[in-house]
Amino acid sequence: TVVPWADRLWITTYSAHVLDGKTDRLFQIASDLSSIEERPELGGSTPTGRLIHKESDQLFIGSYAINRKGEVREIPVSKMPGRITAIARHLTDPANKVYYATMEEGLYEVDVHTLEVGCLIRDGNWNHPKSNDPFRGVASSRLPGYHGKGLYSGQGFLIYSNNGEDKNPEALTNPLIPSGALASWQGVGDWKLIRRNQFTEVTGPGDIYGNENPETDPIWALGWDARSIILMLFESGKWHAYRLPKASHSYDGAHGWNTEWPRIRDIGEKDLLMTMHGMFWSFPRTFSSGNSIGIKPLSTYLKVIGDFCRYKDRIAIGCDDTANREFLNRRKAKGHLAAPQSQSNLWFIEPEMLDQIGPVIGRGAVWLNDKVQANEPSDPFLISGFQKRALHLVTDQKAKLTIEIDTKGNGKWEEFEEVEIDGYAWYRLDPDLNATWVRLRSANSLGKATAWFHLGNDEEKYEPKSSKFFGLAESSSEVVVGGLLQAKDHNQRTLDFGGVNKDGKIGRYVLDKSMELKLIPNEKAWHSLHKGTAIPSRKGILEVDHASVIYLDDKGRRFRLPMNPGYLNPGSLGFGRLCREVATERDLFNCHGTFFELPAENAGGFSMIRPVSTHNLKIKDYCSYRGLFVLSGIDMTRIGTNRNIIVSDDGKAALWVGAIDDLWSLGKPVGVGAVWKEDKVMTGKYSDPYLMTGYDKKSLLLASSNNTKISAEVDISGMGDWHVFKEFQLKSGEEIKYKFPSSFQAYWIRFITDTETNATVMLTYE
Repeated sequence: TVVPWADRLWITTYSAHVLDGKTDRLFQIASDLSSIEERPELGGSTPTGRLIHKESDQLFIGSYAINRKGEVREIPVSKMPGRITAIARHLTDPANKVYYATMEEGLYEVDVHTLEVGCLIRDGNWNHPKSNDPFRGVASSRLPGYHGKGLYSGQGFLIYSNNGEDKNPEALTNPLIPSGALASWQGVGDWKLIRRNQFTEVTGPGDIYGNENPETDPIWALGWDARSIILMLFESGKWHAYRLPKASHSYDGAHGWNTEWPRIRDIGEKDLLMTMHGMFWSFPRTFSSGNSIGIKPLSTYLKVIGDFCRYKDRIAIGCDDTANREFLNRRKAKGHLAAPQSQSNLWFIEPEMLDQIGPVIGRGAVWLNDKVQANEPSDPFLISGFQKRALHLVTDQKAKLTIEIDTKGNGKWEEFEEVEIDGYAWYRLDPDLNATWVRLRSANSLGKATAWFHLGNDEEKYEPKSSKFFGLAESSSEVVVGGLLQAKDHNQRTLDFGGVNKDGKIGRYVLDKSMELKLIPNEKAWHSLHKGTAIPSRKGILEVDHASVIYLDDKGRRFRLPMNPGYLNPGSLGFGRLCREVATERDLFNCHGTFFELPAENAGGFSMIRPVSTHNLKIKDYCSYRGLFVLSGIDMTRIGTNRNIIVSDDGKAALWVGAIDDLWSLGKPVGVGAVWKEDKVMTGKYSDPYLMTGYDKKSLLLASSNNTKISAEVDISGMGDWHVFKEFQLKSGEEIKYKFPSSFQAYWIRFITDTETNATVMLTYE
């Protein structure tokens, strides 16, 4: 949590389920960023949440109250037990009290003057003996879900959200089950369920201060399900639902651990800034049912963002980088490689960077294998801000679907086009279509229907490889130094690097807190590093045939990726690391010269992978270190004056240091590969799925030794929803070249023939 207050930047740290408050503290950073001070107060347990209380002129952050002089008071965990998640203005006594909510549905009211605590709903973690129970007689909540996130008051209600599920063990593996809740409270009793979905942020135009006109100002809530992002609007006592696309699926776990605290916050500009599912969004302060225009995608990111604010001339972002536990994010491709100590930090960026990081991409549905009632409109789905617009439609029977648009965001819908469909079809929405929202309705009831959008923009964010990467080893490099990397534990604030070159071991180096790389020989540390961070064998995980790369996940499923012949052999330093966590609860996958974002298995796993950048570099290892991203694999003859490269004190080794989101500027994702390459293909046997999502200009080459029909099927959702996209009739010896429409996207593509033949199907992404 980060808040500017009293001419300082205040921060609370957060760790996993800790109840005693001993591991997390309050920090203050000087106005010129020259120093950081750890406060002596112990405070509460795993605290987040923040509210500026105008009447008393105090910042409430976590379990601390800070006045305008910077004086701190704390609320002991013994008086307010639970994992504090959010703070809101009081419904009936806003001048003198505030509400505190916990991650396990607890609710307190706190006197802003005395810090006396009253318990309104018991925290789900706290089970005192009855004889020593300070809250005897206060009931626990029966609200479904857990892992609370947001809290906000207005229009006579206190609105609360959670984004997890702890009663159903399937939540640990299946992102599709019911999870989470949006709830309300009116002063007595338990939370009342509004909607059974995973929700995070709850806020309004008043942001951290609370709404200025609480009786009339709207309340917004952010959530999601398997289909898409859900934006709820509470206005004049009524809830309205909208849907937005997801950039990343890494946040989708049903247990709720993958998301942290997406926010909508004031950053001192005309519009608010929103983070959700890996995208920065511009969010209008005036958002309402009659004025819903103005939500705009800015750029995608890889960091996991817990909070952010404007501080001086920068955006200060609190991040959750590599954790010291793997939690559920485990797979054979990376071995057992949890960081010895969590490596999160702040990230300061210029406001102009918010729309210059990763390319805009959005995927999501209004229907996903759902029953649809006749003439019942879907939720509105955002298409403004996206130039490329593809809509995949699936019905279980012949249907007439009407596409309706809201051009001005005023809730006035007009019919745009009727589409007749029987089975599957994809539809291109013109980039010149001036519409904010799209919705669909069917003339007849349907037993099962899907309407899935793939959205994006032209890839102008991808430029030739940035000069900040100059010095990283390329395929032609000969004097290369690489080695394994591991951040150290016990607050050492150091990173171990086992430097090697083509002749073998150079030495054990330590990157210290001053960002100096020093040769510090230590045989025990060397062996410990190589034992603890050994790169797993690729056997049974990654194969390469004459056509493309084949990845086998932990369930034995096969997936194909583009292949680069330059990575067929291990080279002088051996194969580089394939997979590692560098942002919590997801992995960075480095395969054949391309970095990919790889969700945890509980969030879809490899079927939801997406490319980040194609670099074609000789990267040996990578990891998080104190919020930074570190790469090994340096061409010692090409370092020059690159400030991102740190050279060792003996001049024999070096590391690249930057931010994980620098990876977008390595290069546009491109690649070539095949599912069959002059291979004997049996009738009716599908090829392996080949990755399609996240690539720009796509083309296809098909050839066959016999007359045959080759059908191309696409997975439109990443969940195994396969449908025939196009059929190609080939004559013996004929080649067919096909260029995919620029707006067309799907997650995966596969092929099948109606005749036994020798076939080639090659895909080129440019």
